[in-house]
Amino acid sequence: MKISEWKAYLGQGKLDETLGFLYGETRKTQQISRYQTVLDHAMEKFGDCEVRLFSAPGRTEVGGNHTDHQLGRVLAASIDLDVLSVVRPTDKPVISYYSDAFSVDPVDITDLDINEAQYNTTESLIRGIAARFVQNKYNIGGFDCYAESDVLPGSGMSSSAAFEILIAEILSVLYNDGAVSPVEQAMIGQFAENVYFGKASGLMDQMACSVGGFVTIDFRDAANPVVRNIPFELDRNGYALILTDCKQSHADLSDEYSKIPSEMKAAAAVMGKTVLSECTLNDLIQNAGEIRWKCGDRAFLRAYHFLNETDRVLDEVAALEQGETARFLDFINESGRSSFMYLQNVYPPNDLEHQSLAVGLALSEHVLSGKGAWRVHGGGFAGTIQAFVPLDMTETYVSLMESVFGSDSCYQLRIRSVGGYEIKAD
Repeated sequence: MKISEWKAYLGQGKLDETLGFLYGETRKTQQISRYQTVLDHAMEKFGDCEVRLFSAPGRTEVGGNHTDHQLGRVLAASIDLDVLSVVRPTDKPVISYYSDAFSVDPVDITDLDINEAQYNTTESLIRGIAARFVQNKYNIGGFDCYAESDVLPGSGMSSSAAFEILIAEILSVLYNDGAVSPVEQAMIGQFAENVYFGKASGLMDQMACSVGGFVTIDFRDAANPVVRNIPFELDRNGYALILTDCKQSHADLSDEYSKIPSEMKAAAAVMGKTVLSECTLNDLIQNAGEIRWKCGDRAFLRAYHFLNETDRVLDEVAALEQGETARFLDFINESGRSSFMYLQNVYPPNDLEHQSLAVGLALSEHVLSGKGAWRVHGGGFAGTIQAFVPLDMTETYVSLMESVFGSDSCYQLRIRSVGGYEIKAD
């Protein structure tokens, strides 16, 4: 359909069912307005032409804090914040991505070589995804795309992974009849990020964005991760998922993030292994003295966190599958305590005056003790905390957190059941 036809379609309520499916009934009216705005901006860019609509969600990490890079287990979920795009297929071998948020140069997909000068750029991600499609014997082609995202960068919701899944889903649908599976799309996104963008990363972010719903992933076989959906609806069980941005800067934290996998791998090396998923807790205890001497106390503690955390994911999944919400929340709180005490990613050790995540966790405990769950979210040191809040306490919780961190600091999220998705006319 043309852009004007999509706008009329929205106005007539013909996408209401789809919008309710993706965002929930309470956000449907807001999304109609958002879609109209994105279509208006696309029309300014492309004119009134035939287009297709695509969406890819952000994600939240639920369990398995800093386990994926050691080939452990995670529990994650896609959320109802997404990248929404208006796409015009073209005959040119060029992918052009437009956004009001940032500028992207057109990417010539006849040139798929790695360009080190483009490390850490959006262009490198697009080129890397296209290259991996070709390597995996899939078709590629050009398109123009106008997109807007409400997945907050630097929030732990994985805005970059959402972008990668969006591009992969567009290429899959436009040029491969949708044949590229969500799992393969995630692995393509990780490849682009690692090889073309120049950033070492695990696979959790991309997988949580691509698969949809609650998903547990076992990365032990890195080439063939075991992915399983968990049928559980948080709101129907009486809880809201709320992330709070504690407004601490991510600046100069890259070294702190990189030390976590390096210290874990150093501890594994003492035990004769490459990553900690190859070790057992008994191995760690038996080698505790040597690990402390060779790697330092924190390496031992971080390894202790990992080996308990990766097994804790199994307990969290079992609780969800058995509908035991209270037990699931107990495991989330255990995870949070382990991250604070042993992983030590709640505040950077070189800036003890600023501990906003710890303040947020303390406030959450004050409100939710015995009634909900709270923990650091994602990489840590800055960014967001996560809380599972009883529905009848959300107003109280949000009011307290925003009185401390600002009126725009809380995000009440809904778990989205699908990953990359083409929005179609009914």
